[in-house]
Amino acid sequence: MTTGQDLLELSPVMPVVVIDDADDAVPTARALLAGGIGVIELTLRTPAALSAIERVAAEVPDIVIGAGTVVSPDQAKQAADAGAQFLVTPGCTDAVVDACFESGLPFLPGASTVSEAMRLAERGLSALKFFPAEASGGVAYLKSIAGPLPSLKFCPTGGITVASAPSYLALPNVGCIGGSWLTASLDVATIEKLAADAAAL
Repeated sequence: MTTGQDLLELSPVMPVVVIDDADDAVPTARALLAGGIGVIELTLRTPAALSAIERVAAEVPDIVIGAGTVVSPDQAKQAADAGAQFLVTPGCTDAVVDACFESGLPFLPGASTVSEAMRLAERGLSALKFFPAEASGGVAYLKSIAGPLPSLKFCPTGGITVASAPSYLALPNVGCIGGSWLTASLDVATIEKLAADAAAL
């Protein structure tokens, strides 16, 4: 895996996971993998996140582990040092994008406007996160920008459900979607079942 475009092809659904206790990270990753999902985005929203990334990277080598909600240059470096294999940002400040490039890792920078998407394209990025998807216009918005921005593909995230997922995945400019519903419960049997359903989308 070397580019953001590669990230979009790992799975129809990229699980967006918030871990409050690092002990939950490995069982969660293993349950996703057992259900057929080979990628996990652990968000840097809790104090346990970096430790959780370290544990998954060390103990579940068959899953591609990424760090999400990267909002500062320091976080980009910390996530890379912890063993993250890719980065995801909710927005696209120059400092954060620069730090992501410097990490050497593939990354999905966040964009919710045409201007943001164009700025990222100018920097050579063609795989973007569309966030917050539902609040920013959802399927209709992505459909409307496919014409003027045909070289860009997106991972829409934010407010997407198992019911709305297929309408996003049907769009030609969507490579995968981000979903938090897979791990809303940290029960491993539930995660494995939801992962299996998501892998079949």
